[in-house]
Amino acid sequence: MTIFFRVTTILTVTALLAAGWIESAAHGQSAALFRAARMRMVDEEIVAAGVENPRVIAAMRETPRHEFMPLNERKYAYLDMALPIGEGQTISPPFVVASMTEYLDPQPADRVLEIGTGSGYQAAVLSGLVKDVYSIEIVASLAHKAERTLARLGYENVHTKAGDGYLGWPEYAPFDKIIVTCSPEKVPLALVNQLREGGRIVIPVGERYRQNLYLLEKQDGKMVSKALRATLFVPMTGKAEQRRQVQPDPKHPQIENGSFEQSIGDPPRVDAWHYQRQVEWVQEPAEAREGDYFVKFSNEDPGRYAQMIQGFAVDGRKVASLDFTIWVQARNARFGQDRSQWPRLLVTFYDQRRATISTASVGPWMGSFDWREESKSIDVPQNAREAIVVVGLLGGIGELSLDSLRMEPQSKFATRP
Repeated sequence: MTIFFRVTTILTVTALLAAGWIESAAHGQSAALFRAARMRMVDEEIVAAGVENPRVIAAMRETPRHEFMPLNERKYAYLDMALPIGEGQTISPPFVVASMTEYLDPQPADRVLEIGTGSGYQAAVLSGLVKDVYSIEIVASLAHKAERTLARLGYENVHTKAGDGYLGWPEYAPFDKIIVTCSPEKVPLALVNQLREGGRIVIPVGERYRQNLYLLEKQDGKMVSKALRATLFVPMTGKAEQRRQVQPDPKHPQIENGSFEQSIGDPPRVDAWHYQRQVEWVQEPAEAREGDYFVKFSNEDPGRYAQMIQGFAVDGRKVASLDFTIWVQARNARFGQDRSQWPRLLVTFYDQRRATISTASVGPWMGSFDWREESKSIDVPQNAREAIVVVGLLGGIGELSLDSLRMEPQSKFATRP
């Protein structure tokens, strides 16, 4: 379950309101209307974003995501975003579900273990692709709710239980595939032991706010790993969290890889930044403001995402403000569908329940101009405990290049010169 929600709402809800979809869905909740929205979502946010497996695409078209969400959130069901499902947990964005499923390479005879049932949506997507799904959820209330939802919708080959996924489900091992939708600091040994020879695991691994999605394959009894992309999931709780050695420092938040010099995966993507859309990692030492690389966002379809995101812990009781500096270059940068969609750096703050508190931005950046340095100080709300930074066109159109992003926290107890 990815950690943050409401980020992409800012960029897309206005357009859907204008089209009348959200209002109609909220009141009528027509099956035909939901299906039409689901088809559009798959075309624009899954296929267009690079998912190619035809069986996975078909499963995403057929799985009714709205059925796995609280009634008051169903109007957002077919936006490509994480949404709250209770108990501080979220349902992952459809693209994340589709891409992880594709990496898993599900086959009709597979027996799959899922760690982190959540709403049951990922298990439902897998249901039609494999023989059996065994899904574990540590939050008992969510486990029971997902079990009822899956039974009501007729997913007979999905088997659920409440328990600590760190321990796996040894009674039904070995598994052909394992998919993990929460992030431990290290891969649990129990999961490795419960994977059959030749099987694979798709799992986000790393620190609380800096994780990478990995594909692991068991070859001759050993795990061969491949880093896929930066990502951000809720932590694996229970024994996994008890054994976590690196904890976030909310008093001293930092931007990771703000110079955009580090990459991950093949083809390479910018490291430490997740949910990358329509962004090019450019190697031009003569052009870059710092090092050899910078990032360039391009979009000619108003409202379509061209962005990337990074999260961090920040304690508003200790941190007064965040001072940003960034080098920016633009070519024909313009608003998207309306004036909520413009090229900028957007910061969203969340409280301890991960409810949105406020947003602030550096920018907007419009028109055409050569490299220039922008700076701004953004106040941190008292009740902030987490935040995300989104950079890019954010629904706008044209080209936007960024380099050398810095964020300096200012303590509430420090005296500025």
